[in-house]
Amino acid sequence: MVKIYDISVLKGDGIGPEVTEATVRVLDAVQKVSNFKLNYLYSEAGAHCIAEYGTNLPKETVEVIKKTVACLKGPMTTPEEPGAPVSVAVTLRRMFGLYANVRPCKSFPNVESLKPDIDLVVVRENTEGLYSGQEALIAPGVSVAFRIITTEASLRVAEYAFKLAMQRKKHLTYIHKGNILRITDGVFKDAVKEVQKRYPEVTVDDLHIDAATMQLIKQPAIYDVMVTTNLFGDILSDEAAQVTGSLGLAAGANIGETYGMFEPVHGSAPKYTGLNRVNPIATILAGAMMLDYLGEKEAAKKIEDAVVAVLVEGKVRTADLGGKATTSDMTLAIVEKIK
Repeated sequence: MVKIYDISVLKGDGIGPEVTEATVRVLDAVQKVSNFKLNYLYSEAGAHCIAEYGTNLPKETVEVIKKTVACLKGPMTTPEEPGAPVSVAVTLRRMFGLYANVRPCKSFPNVESLKPDIDLVVVRENTEGLYSGQEALIAPGVSVAFRIITTEASLRVAEYAFKLAMQRKKHLTYIHKGNILRITDGVFKDAVKEVQKRYPEVTVDDLHIDAATMQLIKQPAIYDVMVTTNLFGDILSDEAAQVTGSLGLAAGANIGETYGMFEPVHGSAPKYTGLNRVNPIATILAGAMMLDYLGEKEAAKKIEDAVVAVLVEGKVRTADLGGKATTSDMTLAIVEKIK
């Protein structure tokens, strides 16, 4: 019996439609050699919606998402002006309780990276911290932002990270700035230590955020699962992605108790819109993470293997990888490997 999954697809802004459609082509290819079907439900979200809807996340889109089991989300532009709508990703993370942002970073074959043997995962708390959006101008020239850290959210993301560590190398590093942010990071640290009691098999290290950014360059291969708060995790995972070769290879998952949203780590890169030149692999690997989340692990591995095979061959390389291949070239090469 063929399993059918309803999937929300948000193409996004800038290069979003290109890399999202590339991923759909790859997902279509893997369905042909698998025993499941994805039913795509396309909706609008992103900065391009603001003029028509007054928001970057129309309520109609939210209603469609509620009918699906997972979301494939293209990169979106978030306006930076005060009073502009909050990031679509941030809104959906809160709305659907997507508390764990999971960003694998690994060295790929035939891709220039800082070290050849990097294989780590950054697990980032996804719903609070400095990304809570609680800011105020309290006097002319004086502004504040609230860094909201709760025990509940910290326990939840720590639990996810420890479970992931158990599936990998049983090594977890938690990252904070507890020597300065003693109260907020104190809450986070206490939560990690509480969860640690249930996972005695896991080796646990703690690391200050400034040292972590340095160590990711100096000796990235020593890390496995890294768990931290929202802003720190955002910065670390982008750094780790570049250390391993390119943001064009970095995928991310947003996981909650009952829903998952999958997206590339990179942004919408509006200057490349419609040029057919960006690397679609990050979004394609996000699609593979979505299949893994749905339990279609064999299909997920087929996509990952196809990506690796194309990179090993080295004939098709986009600009970020030192080549001249187009988005379409890379997509077709991966589809052919799946076939």
